[in-house]
Formats: sequence, structure tokens, C-alpha cells
Amino acid sequence: MNVKIDTKEKFTVLTPIESNLSAIMTEELEYMISDFLQKPIPHIVLNLHKVETIDEVCADRIATLQQKFYENNASFIICELQSGPESMLDKMELLELLNITPTESEAWDIIQMEEIERELTGEE
Repeated sequence: MNVKIDTKEKFTVLTPIESNLSAIMTEELEYMISDFLQKPIPHIVLNLHKVETIDEVCADRIATLQQKFYENNASFIICELQSGPESMLDKMELLELLNITPTESEAWDIIQMEEIERELTGEE
């Protein structure tokens, strides 16, 4: 699976280069993303601007991964979601459960707000 990785100061942006996220890619994607929970800056932005379709298995795993990040006091934001994956997530009733922003810049804003919230509640 081809993924562009862009490390920023407070988060890492993962951008799959594939137009389809299939069930076959799910395990590799999960391993790659989960690995970031062990890093000093675990926050992830999953930029899906190139992804046109997503398999149900992969969509479900992304939702599970996002929950795992939040359970570990780390942010996981999806940005630039295209209409095909959005429809699949909506059909699976996952769209409302995920933290999705229209742009990468807005994802960064969410990460900053969540970081402040964790500091105020003493979770970090």
C-alpha cells in the first residue's frame, strides 16, 4: 500500500495514494496507523483526498482505529473525505461517529483543541 507520510510538529499526516482502500489493504493500514500510538507525538490526520472508494471492512477498521486512538489520549482526524467513502461510511452508520474535517488545516485546529482539552482534564 502506497502512503505519503508528512510529519509535522504536533501530528503526522498519512495520505493513501491508492484510489481504493480494499479489505486486502486493511491489515497493512491498521498496522501502519497503530504504530503511531507508540511514538512521542501519536496524533494522526488521515487525509483521504485521493481515495474514491472504500471497502466496508476497511471503513469499519478505520472507525475502530479512531476509537483506539481516543482511548489512548491521542487524536485521529480524517480530512478531505470524498463522496464515495463518505457514502459508504454513512451507509454503515459510522459517519457521525468519526471526527472528519473538510481540510487538513481544520484537522490541525481540532488536534490543537483536543490537546488543550486533555491538558485541562489532566488526561495527558
